[in-house]
This record gives sequence, C-alpha cells and structure tokens, in this order.
Amino acid sequence: MLHFVSEGDLRQSIRAETTKIESYKDFLDWIGFGDPVLKSSDPVEQLKQVKYMDLVANAIILHKVADLTDVLSAMVDEGLPVTRELVSRISPCMRDHLRRFGQYTLDMDEQPPTLHPRPLPICYEGL
Repeated sequence: MLHFVSEGDLRQSIRAETTKIESYKDFLDWIGFGDPVLKSSDPVEQLKQVKYMDLVANAIILHKVADLTDVLSAMVDEGLPVTRELVSRISPCMRDHLRRFGQYTLDMDEQPPTLHPRPLPICYEGL
C-alpha cells in the first residue's frame, strides 16, 4: 500500500489498467439488450450468457480495431502524423457511432474480407 501511495507512476499505471477494465465492462453492459443481470439461476446458463456476451463484444472490438488500423494507415498515407499520444486516446470500446437498436441484415453466404494484420504506423519522432 505504501508503494502505491508513494509512487505516482505506479498509481497512474494501475489507474490506466483499471479504466480499461471498467470501460470493457461498461461496453459489455451497453451491448447487452436489457440489464446486465443474469436471468437464470442455473450456473450453466449463467456461464453461457457471460461467454456469449464476451463473444459478441470481442467480435465488435475486432472489427473496430481493424477499421481503426485502416483509418490510421490512411492518415499516414495522407501525410498526417500518427503519434503514440493519438493512438493512446482511442479505444475499441467507443460506442458513439454504433446503432445499438439498429436494423441489421445478416447474409450468411457473404464472406467478410480477409483480415490482414499489420503494425500501427506510429511516428516515433521526438521520443
């Protein structure tokens, strides 16, 4: 506890990680239709509900990370600087642009484009 109180860097690091976890949990609650309450007393059904919500959240986050990487790469192609500070301020748990209760069409025959993972194009000037 004394380490935590006396070291500002440690406090900042712990707060940043806690904020990420809270952001993810808030995102889970938001994408879940209804309350974040387990609706069954059966432990197997409760586990399914938690795992399904994690699956949906992770699918959305994966899509958003791929989109954000494409946008950041396009910014670099246009000559705009992409810095660590800029990247640290964006989160895949942002939801302002998502239509939670929108109408979606699902075509099971349509295959998504292949995911091409690549490193973020971060400018390291001035570090």
